[in-house]
Amino acid sequence: MQHIIIIGNGISGVTAARHIRKLANHRITIISGETDFFFSRTALMYIYLGHMKFEHTKPYEDDFWAKNRIELKRAWVEKIDFAQKKLHLNNESQAFSYDKLILALGSIPNKFDWKGQDLKGVQGLYSYQDLENLEALSPHIKKAVIVGGGLIGVELAEMLHSRGINVTFLVRENSFWNQVLPPEESAMINRHILQNHIELRLSSELDEIIGDENGQVKSIKTKSGEIIDCQFVGLTVGVSPNIASLRDSFQQGSLETQRGILVNEFLETNMPDVYAIGDCAEHQNPPTGRRAVEQIWYTGRIMGETVAQTICNRPTAYSPGVFFNSAKFFDIEYQTYGQVPARLPTDESTFYWEHDSGEKCIRINYNTQIQSVTGINTFGIRMRHEVWDRWLSAGKSIDYVLENLPQANFDPEFLKQYEEEIIEQYNKEKGERMRLKRKKGIFYNIEHNGYKFIVLTNSGATNYKLMGVNVLENYR
Repeated sequence: MQHIIIIGNGISGVTAARHIRKLANHRITIISGETDFFFSRTALMYIYLGHMKFEHTKPYEDDFWAKNRIELKRAWVEKIDFAQKKLHLNNESQAFSYDKLILALGSIPNKFDWKGQDLKGVQGLYSYQDLENLEALSPHIKKAVIVGGGLIGVELAEMLHSRGINVTFLVRENSFWNQVLPPEESAMINRHILQNHIELRLSSELDEIIGDENGQVKSIKTKSGEIIDCQFVGLTVGVSPNIASLRDSFQQGSLETQRGILVNEFLETNMPDVYAIGDCAEHQNPPTGRRAVEQIWYTGRIMGETVAQTICNRPTAYSPGVFFNSAKFFDIEYQTYGQVPARLPTDESTFYWEHDSGEKCIRINYNTQIQSVTGINTFGIRMRHEVWDRWLSAGKSIDYVLENLPQANFDPEFLKQYEEEIIEQYNKEKGERMRLKRKKGIFYNIEHNGYKFIVLTNSGATNYKLMGVNVLENYR
């Protein structure tokens, strides 16, 4: 029986532990100094908003770990001796030995050597400790400045605004997140941020953070020389692999790193029996359509599943499939599948529809020559992941996708649907006469507790139990 040690109890490390346990009887130890138990990091916002308590963010009961023979240790790793395969912890005098080591170290918020960046009241939003600090500071904040226009910045703006705190948003670019979003989508989010009473400062950069005599932030200065009084500064200019704190503990020249810890397709580092997964990993040869460093929740989960296979003598290459991501900008939900860059490639065309409300849109990019769809952005309309994954993998054409668009819609059944409007605009722009292909509903005769009734569903299934009720017959 081997001893597998995992540093980091985020989604990557915990998924690796769970899948190793499914496949083998190895001893498994997870080490983390952040929290006693795994929690959903993406839910930090909802704890602050009061929608959830911390215990609600733990996917597993506290006794899950002992039942599955996964040891948890609350500690920070101070030194790694790769030659001796030993770890030294901050609260243990005796070194821990491992047979295989998984580094799942996560990310840290970026800092760019701004003067005053380490003052009290200056922080990012990544760890549970960040949330605790923010909670402690919030009663004393009247004005906050958020630096950097990204997804975490929008979350932090919504969180602070929910407590009645005035928020100024400094964005270096001339439109919000326009290095990721095409112009129309970026403009939509600009409007939405302003409508939610956030002061959005575009083309504005932080110069320095100014503190008071107690080491507490009292204002910031922009590159243009403007002084903005504030009691809190949120640094949300992206994240970096969390390897700086461990670099001193590595043997000089041993573990190969660049932005992150370099790994091959099997998530192996250059050191024997040492793997890196999740936000801290940098892929030497990224899969097609993927970045070398991808700090996304679901890619961390996939890496955890993948490395478990390899460690349990089933070598498996990392294959995350079609790119996708999702987020929420205040009230507007965002999904993206495939590749939709901010600037349209020369060999691609795009179709864009926006609702009159200015809060719903869909963009579909496709190859100009062969018409195959390459990616989609959707705001305010939910889409089915499995449908878009299938269409993009199969290289379906723009015509096919639009004709079958109702299949992808995942909005609740009685919400207004927009496929007819979308098709109408496409036909006008392209001179087409395309029509939607709708799936036929299925009528089911149900008998339950002596009552007979009919159910109409859009499902294509012909034999299953509906809410525990046996389906007797069905008709198209």
